[in-house]
Amino acid sequence: MPEKIVNTPYPLIDADPYAGRVVRYMRPSDYAVWAGATGAFPAALYLWEMADPSKVKLRAPLRWGGLLGFVGGFLLAYQRSSLRFWGWSENKREEELDRQELSERARKGLPLYGTSNEPEWVQGAAYRNSAFSQAKFQAFPMFNLVNHPYHGTDPSKYGEKTDSSDS
Repeated sequence: MPEKIVNTPYPLIDADPYAGRVVRYMRPSDYAVWAGATGAFPAALYLWEMADPSKVKLRAPLRWGGLLGFVGGFLLAYQRSSLRFWGWSENKREEELDRQELSERARKGLPLYGTSNEPEWVQGAAYRNSAFSQAKFQAFPMFNLVNHPYHGTDPSKYGEKTDSSDS
């Protein structure tokens, strides 16, 4: 299956980044969005109760609101970080971190995107299911939890030898 080519205003770093990399590359602004959403959800419930009192004890709803805010904030921060991997928003910092990390792996002779115990067809299915899935987090949150070689970038830019460069 051919890889989808998307023209973006910034360079593509990874079309299907591993979940751990997305979290590691989060910026302080992503953590601020996460914290803001965590606090905003129960705050909105509290303000709503002040505006239209229901005489219900708010202890349980505020806890649930905090949990939902935490999960929603994480998904929003994860999505913001993923947009930078895809080149949909400014990604100079991530580009430098990616080049440094993967060039080091190539220098050591390690596979760029890690190894997987999964068969090739499972890795391909994981890629097809999770590539660009963060664009629809509100419908179905899906993360890339499988190391695979399909990332939409040329591995030779990190110094890794490819089959075509070996000859």
